[in-house]
Amino acid sequence: MSASGIDDRQRAARALLMRPLVRSASGDDFRLAKKYAPDLRDWFDTNTGWTLHVDSEVIRLAKEPATIGNPTHPIRGANDQAFSRRRYVLLMLCLASLERSDNQISLGRLADQVVLYGGTSELTRSGFAFGLITRDDRSDLVAVVQMLLGWGVLGRVAGDEQEFVHNTGDVLYDVSRRVLSQLLVSRRGPSMVDGATLAERLEAMRDRGMPPSEDLRNLRLRHMLTRRLLDDPVVYFTELSEDESSYLRSQRSAICRRITELTGLVPEIRAEGIAMVDLDDDLTDLRMPDRGTEGHVTLLIAEHIAGSQQTEHSFADLADYIRSVRAEYAPFWRAGSQEPGAEVALVSTAASRLVALHVCERIPGGIRSLAALARFAVDAPTITGAPRP
Repeated sequence: MSASGIDDRQRAARALLMRPLVRSASGDDFRLAKKYAPDLRDWFDTNTGWTLHVDSEVIRLAKEPATIGNPTHPIRGANDQAFSRRRYVLLMLCLASLERSDNQISLGRLADQVVLYGGTSELTRSGFAFGLITRDDRSDLVAVVQMLLGWGVLGRVAGDEQEFVHNTGDVLYDVSRRVLSQLLVSRRGPSMVDGATLAERLEAMRDRGMPPSEDLRNLRLRHMLTRRLLDDPVVYFTELSEDESSYLRSQRSAICRRITELTGLVPEIRAEGIAMVDLDDDLTDLRMPDRGTEGHVTLLIAEHIAGSQQTEHSFADLADYIRSVRAEYAPFWRAGSQEPGAEVALVSTAASRLVALHVCERIPGGIRSLAALARFAVDAPTITGAPRP
């Protein structure tokens, strides 16, 4: 394979890892993914156990997570706002409604169906309520609909969502059955599993039973570890089971080499674990460092913690630190960041980012640094040569 062929294959793989559902309207991403689909399908099946669906309109990489219950990478809508639990419920209700709808549906009709499905006794007992009474209700629904528009489940025919928010108009959509059918990624449908708690039901949806042979056991270990190295910022050996840690230590060169060949990610292997580093800094949903006030504050806190002799830091202490330096950085921060109390929200956002990047973990009232945070430690500068007069 030529060098340009390898580059194109990597671009196709990276596009699928960033956006596992690619539509024909996506242009080069769709073209490259379809061109290299046989090779990519074999690679993902062998190394991760993920399936790759390809047709004339949609390419879907069915990414099953290596672990469940990780709340640090939520869906993000307009203005990079993370989806709340309420919006997640609305998203599921919208999908259920669209599954039973005609090929076209209005936003008002969809809203009526969501209200109907949301009124079930099970949801109301959990505290969920949705009635289109307030502007916030309509705004939450529109945020979900805009996400479905971005995925290609819906296509706008006429109207404007903001008119619906202001209760002055409606919107008409086409429904893409092909895209809708590819959204659910599960070995067992939710209606086919039992479980008293959400965690039990999630585990049942992905359970494949005990592997019947040593070869299948090793294959599952390879799948799980490769998924984690592709999806997680850092994989620490202490977070793995004894079997997982032993397999990764013995096979890490082969696993990392295969990932590098597919994606261009470069392994950073330390005594504590492994991180696959993206030198192009685009195969991620959360950058560090990042632009803006929140990104700068996150970097300042990371450097502050990494240079500290202690590993645990309370939110109150971190807020004190930001107060002590904000006058120095005031010209570079947005308006309002200097107001009393603003540092509390900035620290909260920074802590969430550091936890999502897996360089810190939450503790009651604060965060604890993990080994990977050491990469943000900054030493005092060393000046060489004679000073100028």
